[in-house]
Amino acid sequence: MTAQTTQYYELYRGSTIGDSLIDTIDELINEERIEPQLAMKILAHFDKTISEVLAEKVKARLTFKGHLETYRFCDDVWTFLVKDVKFKTENTSEFHAEKVKIVSCNSKRPGEL
Repeated sequence: MTAQTTQYYELYRGSTIGDSLIDTIDELINEERIEPQLAMKILAHFDKTISEVLAEKVKARLTFKGHLETYRFCDDVWTFLVKDVKFKTENTSEFHAEKVKIVSCNSKRPGEL
């Protein structure tokens, strides 16, 4: 039997919850309560779980308009930087952001057809 290792994007490590997790893990490593190898397993599990949960549970939609400042495509990842963005939710709430960074990755995991 072979163990299949599927890699997930590390996008959400930079989110508020990801930052908090990393801070906590760093503290545990510094206090010698966990090994760095365990920390890497925890982060890999976080990457997998948050991707799956967001894909399954979040059904909200919104539309947005803005001015595309820059875009790039590298390693199957699109990155868009948009200025003066106006968002509208399904229930017609509106809000504004000066700058937004959108990162778009392939929805299929490596190895999926």
